[in-house]
Amino acid sequence: MKQIITLIPAYEPDDKLITLIRQLMHSGRKEIVVVDDGSSADKAGIFDQAEEAGCLVVHHASNRGKGAALRTGIEAAIDEYGSDIGIITADADGQHTPEDIGRLAEEMRRSDRALIIGARDFSGPDVPRHNRIGNRVTAFLFRLMTGVDCRDTQTGLRGIPPSLLPLALSTKGDRYEYEMDFLTAAARQAAFVSVPIRTVYLEGNKSSHFRVVRDSVRIYGRLFKYLLSSLTGAAVDVSAYYLLLQILPLRQSTAIYMATILARLLSGGVNFTMNKYFSFGSKGNTGVEAFRYGLLFVSQMFASGILTNLLVSLTMAELPAKIVTDVFLFFISYLIQRRWVFAEQYEEVEE
Repeated sequence: MKQIITLIPAYEPDDKLITLIRQLMHSGRKEIVVVDDGSSADKAGIFDQAEEAGCLVVHHASNRGKGAALRTGIEAAIDEYGSDIGIITADADGQHTPEDIGRLAEEMRRSDRALIIGARDFSGPDVPRHNRIGNRVTAFLFRLMTGVDCRDTQTGLRGIPPSLLPLALSTKGDRYEYEMDFLTAAARQAAFVSVPIRTVYLEGNKSSHFRVVRDSVRIYGRLFKYLLSSLTGAAVDVSAYYLLLQILPLRQSTAIYMATILARLLSGGVNFTMNKYFSFGSKGNTGVEAFRYGLLFVSQMFASGILTNLLVSLTMAELPAKIVTDVFLFFISYLIQRRWVFAEQYEEVEE
């Protein structure tokens, strides 16, 4: 790794950006790329000052989002400095200090193939409650989805080694979902190293451009799609079961068994199709994926009965036992589908 570049995407920045740049320059970190993500005309002076200070400044004609800005900045850095570089991404709003950026650079030199995470401490009294809760929820879901422990999944301060730059450029998504998708894909390729950093929220973090509802949907989009697919499959299962009970010319006990099996097969087909094309966007071999899904489907049915009976035997009521079991299996099934059922094509899509 020849050099470590600081990359700062900026949308409607104020003087905090210039302060950060000057501090970085003073500390010897002079290789800085700033991306103007379509800021308004009255911010032109800020970017002029950044350029005068020695930064490489790249402009978007209109606001395209943080993910697009990061990709543009990485491309510009490679064009300017070559591909054998590390890149530290930092925010423009003053939340990341030059000292912490320096600590990440030092760790990058020691761990030159790992993704370096600037991990904040969310236990302090100055941390806004929604940030504390949001990070804990996201870290929990991230560990469920990837098996990797990442203390701060939402930090903008990250050190990307040369080996992960192709992944950073190919990861899809133009806004906040980009950072989570990149993090998820990187968990399959590299070790994560966390470096403790200061937790800075200026004026209640009001300078952040994060839109809670819309950007949360973007970040958790794949899991939301999987949940929607599961709910649709459940609705098909119940509806088909009820309809089959009405039309099957069989004795009631036999009709119940047949309706259960046929409805479950139909809902499984719907769920497989939605997960393949909607949740995971796979274009892999349908036959192979269907076989894998069938094995998982049957295994999950048996596991549901066994675990529910186990919880009931431990004095839990039947309905709560069923709910706990199905919620647990929901996440387990997601992991298995992501890593095995649709794994081959899913890696190609994300990487």
